[in-house]
Amino acid sequence: MAAFFLIIIYLAFISLGLPDSLLGVTWPVMQSEFGAPLETAGLLFMVIAGGTIVSSLMSGTVIKRFGTGKVAFVSSVMTAAALVGFSFSPSLVWLFLCAIPLGLGAGAIDAGLNNYVAAHYKAHHMNWLHCFWGVGATLGPIVMASFISGNNSWRNGYLAIAGIQLLLVVILFLALPLWDRIAVSPLSKEPEQEKSADGQTVKPFQIKGVKLTLIAFLFYCGAESAIGLWGSSFLVNVKDLSIETAAKWVSLYFAGITVGRFVTGFISLKISNYTLIRTGQAMALGGAILLLLPLPAIFSLVGFVLIGLGLAPIFPSMLHETPTRFGKEHSQTIMGYQMALAYTGSTFLPPLLGFMASQSTIAIFPFVIAIFIAAMFLSSELLNAFLKKKHLLSGQKKKTTVF
Repeated sequence: MAAFFLIIIYLAFISLGLPDSLLGVTWPVMQSEFGAPLETAGLLFMVIAGGTIVSSLMSGTVIKRFGTGKVAFVSSVMTAAALVGFSFSPSLVWLFLCAIPLGLGAGAIDAGLNNYVAAHYKAHHMNWLHCFWGVGATLGPIVMASFISGNNSWRNGYLAIAGIQLLLVVILFLALPLWDRIAVSPLSKEPEQEKSADGQTVKPFQIKGVKLTLIAFLFYCGAESAIGLWGSSFLVNVKDLSIETAAKWVSLYFAGITVGRFVTGFISLKISNYTLIRTGQAMALGGAILLLLPLPAIFSLVGFVLIGLGLAPIFPSMLHETPTRFGKEHSQTIMGYQMALAYTGSTFLPPLLGFMASQSTIAIFPFVIAIFIAAMFLSSELLNAFLKKKHLLSGQKKKTTVF
């Protein structure tokens, strides 16, 4: 029963990924229809991500009161309703209004499902959970591209995605009685983790290395989201590709993340998170360099796919490393800090790139992406150097060090 229910959770994570990549691939068409400046997409994205931050911060209280199942169901209803609203939007004001429930719904279901799987299923499922987010993020642009290429109707594309979302709403509704039943099943729980032997009374933010990991999360999500939001505009305006082709290429970027996380779920059984993170960052940086070079357009496709494959293991692996890096006693609080900085990166860095592009040219896109990835890589390596010095990368138990 626990394995069957995990499939339902994976399907719910598809619903989380479906809307995430839509705005970036449809904005070239929407921008023309509404007569809006380029940076408006960044503002819309900021509203969506802002709602995600708010609902994530409130998710602990809300889930404690209503339960993960009900929160996931209501959140999916909110995102489906918001997508329907997007499809019928008569103006930019309506788009901004619909962006609010879209963000609120996404944040609550994200925090709830991640926490539920971490509490009741084995650790390697985390990569596969985020893989299913990638399935949704990959399907979104593919579905939208088919509507845009057919009759240039992005509105029908949003309506189709809302229909898929509603199917998942029905599944989550039917599964409501199972959440508490699975939660108490001994088959779904991991062995209890032993508590930290650290006797010091320390605020988690004071633990040495926490600030470095927060920087890594900030720039990881900034890079991942900025590529999804502005990649299509870069390909259309700089590489002279059609909107349909650009949308398909961006979908391959999300496909790279999806496939990479699926494979990483198996690789993580043999290779450490430390190695997966470092290899992924190096691959992503290599893909960004390909976008920078004055090469034929096909190399941009290779660059997008390489970045997607490189980013794939980084986020789940960094989340899973939290107890090892900072001790189990403080891991829950630090996990919250990491998610907050991740959403902050998603909220502010893509609009910042959009503002810079509007003041100059979207051709700066690969330069900024390379800077984001390099900053993530540098902060991660500085953290690794500290952890190696303290013998934490090998899993040995040490006392928590503070500033």
